[in-house]
Amino acid sequence: MSPQGQDAMKDSATSQIPFDAPCSTDKAYDWREPAALPQLKNMHNRGRLFHFVWLIYTAFFFVVPIQENTLRSWVEFGIAYALFLAFYAGIYFARNARRQYWMLGGMAALGFAYVPLNPSASGMFIYVAAILPFVTESAWVCFVIIGSLCVGSAFEAWYLHILPWSWGIVAFFCVSVGAGNYIASQARRSGIQLMRAHEQMAELAKVAERERIARDLHDLLGHTLSVVALKAELAGRSFDRDPARARSEIGEVEAIARQSLQQVREAVSGYRMRGLAAEIDNAQRSLAAAGVKLTCTTPQPDFGPAEESVLALILREAVTNVLRHAQATEVRLEFSEDSGGVRLNVADNGRGGIRTEGSGLRGMRERVQMLGGSFQLESLHGTAISVQLPAHAVSGTVVQP
Repeated sequence: MSPQGQDAMKDSATSQIPFDAPCSTDKAYDWREPAALPQLKNMHNRGRLFHFVWLIYTAFFFVVPIQENTLRSWVEFGIAYALFLAFYAGIYFARNARRQYWMLGGMAALGFAYVPLNPSASGMFIYVAAILPFVTESAWVCFVIIGSLCVGSAFEAWYLHILPWSWGIVAFFCVSVGAGNYIASQARRSGIQLMRAHEQMAELAKVAERERIARDLHDLLGHTLSVVALKAELAGRSFDRDPARARSEIGEVEAIARQSLQQVREAVSGYRMRGLAAEIDNAQRSLAAAGVKLTCTTPQPDFGPAEESVLALILREAVTNVLRHAQATEVRLEFSEDSGGVRLNVADNGRGGIRTEGSGLRGMRERVQMLGGSFQLESLHGTAISVQLPAHAVSGTVVQP
């Protein structure tokens, strides 16, 4: 290396080349991929041109041609520099890591071939060491390749009788820049993974919210429409015999429809129901209109808001199933409490025979499992639904599955 190049390398001994190449072991990151996040697309799009700012360090390559100032040196420099730029650009525009490895190998081979003609071009080894950590995640691959560059440049310097401290500076830069960029690349990979994790969490939250709204609307509308159909049927039967009864039933249909509309709005807005006690009263009125007796012989324990809301929705869906399918005359509602938690039992004396779970029963099971509880269904002689909530759920602590 020439004295001017050595002095320039000394002055920049504390600087590193913070390359920001694609971070991938099997495929180069491409912002055009459909799976790429919008934030990463913009970042990578802006970064493509910014990568070429680091070509400013190739100014060292001009030292020897300027000193010699001969046609041959400039021709050799022009060919070598053009190949270097081709390899450099190819690394950033490659679509997979294998091509990037080939480009890095070509750049290293070009360095070994051109250094005998231009010792200042040993900076090509530094470029290889700087870019490599962003191409592979393996620390061993970086260690082996950068170590090979240092050993190879040392052997070539010995063979060409170049002073040891000249290739020592190159080895120092290869190790320091490679190590620094490996740390930076790992941090960048972690940032990309974090952004993708946040994106996935946001998508899962949207899916969970859609499922919650679907379950709530199914329970709310299923129950309400069943009651409306029942009331309309009673009004139709009483229209000729008892017009006053018919008007009363139609009035109740209107009130139920308005109440249902308000409950749908609350469900969509994320609010819950009025409570389990209110739902028990509502169930008693709905069942009484169908000639079904509701019996509740045990007091209601204290629940947290989330648990009370889930149990209220389960009771509503159970009553809806009774009105639609059970053909029952009595429904029993029982609460029991022990050290293991609280159990809710809803049983009817209808025809039973449920063999598969529909969307309503499946929604019940999912709600209970979200609170860490258990859901059981028996439908041999009548239908019995049993919900067990753990002791910590009673205190209001929501347990995620």
